[in-house]
Amino acid sequence: MGIEFLIYGVKNKTERKGVRMNRKEHWEKVYNTKSHKEVSWFTEHVTVALELISQTKINKDHSIIDVGGGASTLADDLIRQGFQDITVIDISGKALEIAKSRLGHEASKVTWIESDILESDFNHREYDLWHDRAVFHFLTTELERNQYKEKMDKHLIKGGFAILSIFADDGPEKCSGLTIRRHGSSDLEQFMGSGYDMVYHSRTTHQTPSKADQKFINMIFNKK
Repeated sequence: MGIEFLIYGVKNKTERKGVRMNRKEHWEKVYNTKSHKEVSWFTEHVTVALELISQTKINKDHSIIDVGGGASTLADDLIRQGFQDITVIDISGKALEIAKSRLGHEASKVTWIESDILESDFNHREYDLWHDRAVFHFLTTELERNQYKEKMDKHLIKGGFAILSIFADDGPEKCSGLTIRRHGSSDLEQFMGSGYDMVYHSRTTHQTPSKADQKFINMIFNKK
């Protein structure tokens, strides 16, 4: 499936480009060979995400970016709740097509970005809320993790909220055939650093369509 992007020690810019290409090829293959309802992260309604967002008490006109949102129904539910400034970014064009098709004419209420988040300019925007369900744990190298943090620091406003929902330290070791990096609350808080206050955390269990249980840690950070 082209998983060379998991290796450590990328040597130069040319190799990094190949790494990103393999990442995109992998996720396009996933969404072109499986129903989006068959993938392990599928859920009819992302209720945990909605509850976490409600914890922040952001206003309906505040901007939300769903990082790696793909075919998720989060955008659908946010629209129905009255949120007016929603962006979804995902590396897979096929995943975004699924979401747009499902939303129909309401797809025009969402800004869609097809890009690897480590390369995107995020439309040169800042956001009030950064939501990530199950993207960060796929970044297994320090280089990737630091690039991710740089993007978050740049595109999340001061006083904004970052929500990370990722595999817990007792969660799966692989997902979609790829090795992931599991986390506990303390190491994630350490990674976020002094520029963020951890304001909420919880542990939840997601049941996959095949009835397997996946342990997640969910944390909300407030950018100072």
